Amino acid sequence: MNPQDLKTIMGSGLLSFPLTDFDAEGNFDKKGYIERLEWLAPYGASALFAAGGTGEFFSLTADEYPEIIKTAVDTCRGKVPIIAGAGGPTRFAIQCAQAAERAGAHGILLLPHYLTEAGQEGLAAHVEAVCKSVKFGVIVYNRGQAKLMPETLAKLAERNPNLIGFKDGIGDIELMSSIFLTMGDRFAYLGGLPTAEVYAAAYKALGTPVYSSAVFNFIPRTAMQFYEAVRDDDMATQHRLLKDFFMPYLAIRNKGQGYAVSIVKAGAKIVGHDAGPVRTPLTDLRADEYAALEALIAKLGPQ
Repeated sequence: MNPQDLKTIMGSGLLSFPLTDFDAEGNFDKKGYIERLEWLAPYGASALFAAGGTGEFFSLTADEYPEIIKTAVDTCRGKVPIIAGAGGPTRFAIQCAQAAERAGAHGILLLPHYLTEAGQEGLAAHVEAVCKSVKFGVIVYNRGQAKLMPETLAKLAERNPNLIGFKDGIGDIELMSSIFLTMGDRFAYLGGLPTAEVYAAAYKALGTPVYSSAVFNFIPRTAMQFYEAVRDDDMATQHRLLKDFFMPYLAIRNKGQGYAVSIVKAGAKIVGHDAGPVRTPLTDLRADEYAALEALIAKLGPQ
């Protein structure tokens, strides 16, 4: 798949980030991961992001990463495209990007470099080094310490034809509007705030109708129902699901730092697709929080 093909895929539909399965000791559980991907693939996501943020990329070792991406590509071949997460310091991000390309992934989502602050010149050098290390498409993720400005993105896009997508995880409406108006159709755009459904209608109005859904990992039918309501401007369905599920869900998620991943793993376990525990420094939900989530999911009915 060439970069423009990936851009086309990014232009419509719902995307999601499968959990990475770990066993009780916290080791990669390949069998469980294959079963998860086989379960999720038929529900209709346009692409799946292997080893993304919800997939705990930040906890993976250099030895584990290639196997996880290859497993996703092999399992989903002919069913749904796989975009790999890549990130961290520049040389490690390049190592991941090249491993993903060798494994047959369709592109990468370039996750933040973490911790260290950097100016626009340094961020641009980081993104460009990764883009030039591979031939397939690169989607850049604005989040945390990686906050690229419109003029930086314009220069990067001019020098790197395979930089084809932009994902926003910051939620700065003024910045997002400026980026969209500056870049136009040069990029495909993806809403990527945690629990993106809450922001989906607003981002569609900004020219970003596509988003990534974490809850697709455990309520895929409802996730697709909500996406279709956004696509069709069905505000009644959106408001009903926001009121009945998403806002109570956020109340549980916001009880602990890092719960944006932990609550998804809890949800998967509740619906019979246990992905094992989260890796430290994340922590799993407490018993009372788990019970509250279980009751909330039960109201949605079978998935």
